[in-house]
Amino acid sequence: MASRKVIFVAFAIEDERQRDFLKGQSLHTDSPFDYIDMSVKEAYDTNWKAQVRTRIRRADGVIALVSTNSLTSSGQKWEIACAREEGKKVLGIWAYTNDRTNLPGVRTVPWTWDGIAAYIDSL
Repeated sequence: MASRKVIFVAFAIEDERQRDFLKGQSLHTDSPFDYIDMSVKEAYDTNWKAQVRTRIRRADGVIALVSTNSLTSSGQKWEIACAREEGKKVLGIWAYTNDRTNLPGVRTVPWTWDGIAAYIDSL
């Protein structure tokens, strides 16, 4: 299994439950990654972008949960753009088995433990 890495997760707020599933997976004893939760419970304030950028800088890579909600999520789009500005690799994983949304510029793969581990190994 991969060495432990810190992963920032970018997701549309509508996909919060899928994010929770990924978090549960990260808590699995064999998980190859630690998880940074930047969930916003309240409206974005002026410090949000600065806080996110700091956390993305600390991360080894970014996983984007991709769904149709991603197409209209300004926060998730900004997080992905920020990750690129900071030179971080971004992997998209489809948040739902029946949703194969194409998020331009994001390589997206099915959500599998092996797929996540292979990405983390590449960091």
